[in-house]
Amino acid sequence: MATSKLIFLLIQGILLLSVLDCAFAQGLKVGFYAKSCPKAEAVVKKVIAQTMAVAPSLSGPLLRMHFHDCFVRGCDGSVLLNSSSNQAEKDAIPNLSLRGYGVIDRVKSALEKACPRVVSCSDILAIVARDVVVAAMGGHWDVETGRRDGNVSNMIDALRNLPPPSANITTLKSSFAQKGLSAKDLVVLSGSHTIGTSHCSSFNNRIYNFTGNSDTDPTLDNNYIAKLKMKCKPNDQKTLVEMDPGSFKTFDGSYYTLVAKRRGLFQSDAALLDDSETKAYVKDHAIPKGEASFLKDFGVSMVNMGRIEVLTGNAGEIRKVCSKIN
Repeated sequence: MATSKLIFLLIQGILLLSVLDCAFAQGLKVGFYAKSCPKAEAVVKKVIAQTMAVAPSLSGPLLRMHFHDCFVRGCDGSVLLNSSSNQAEKDAIPNLSLRGYGVIDRVKSALEKACPRVVSCSDILAIVARDVVVAAMGGHWDVETGRRDGNVSNMIDALRNLPPPSANITTLKSSFAQKGLSAKDLVVLSGSHTIGTSHCSSFNNRIYNFTGNSDTDPTLDNNYIAKLKMKCKPNDQKTLVEMDPGSFKTFDGSYYTLVAKRRGLFQSDAALLDDSETKAYVKDHAIPKGEASFLKDFGVSMVNMGRIEVLTGNAGEIRKVCSKIN
């Protein structure tokens, strides 16, 4: 009996070490630049504060940029790379609406002055994502750093890996699971739609031609459809609409209130009500009852996302300029 108990405890210990190893073997840690560039996060924070003071609408796009980076080849800064033939990730249709590259360049320039060739562009994206959320009155979380930059950026990879706004719940859960993320991560990270705007083209089919018969999406609230039609005309490619009307500059839990009322802008938002786990989270975190726990959960899920297929150690490089490899 004693031997069996000892073996059981040893197995438990091995499993625990395995879990810890998965979490930290990637080489990421909070405070990675504590010695090599101790003011790194302060430098980023200063540039973001200056940016948000004059262009607060960039908070959503800069947060989204980190997501679009991590879901394609991992969090390696590949979304920032330029291509002379326009075949890089940023040239893919899902990324054409990304904005804020100039902000990343300013952050990188400031860091190069403070600590040349030390802080990676991929880490800059992760820190900036946190800082824009904080600037939008969202929660704070400690960002793990230590990523290195990739040297490959392919449009096809973006098309294959970024879930579209029209995705159903099966596609969304599968997409996130392939990246090691859970259904909870999916519904929590979807909460980022509480800030920012979207072009009408991303949802126009829901209000004008959902099944090809000049109909509307039955999962979308009729009153909301009427309001959207006042802003977006058929085939409108340019007009921007608030994803969280009335609160699109504030990072809060109002997104879940909207989704619960069938007023999520995208099909992917409405899809959260088609799964018992994600639906329960939406219902439980609508304002005001679940906002505090959402802000805490968001930080946890952002850390989880920030660990996707990272390059560490001697892999990759530290780019001197984020838009091109060394």
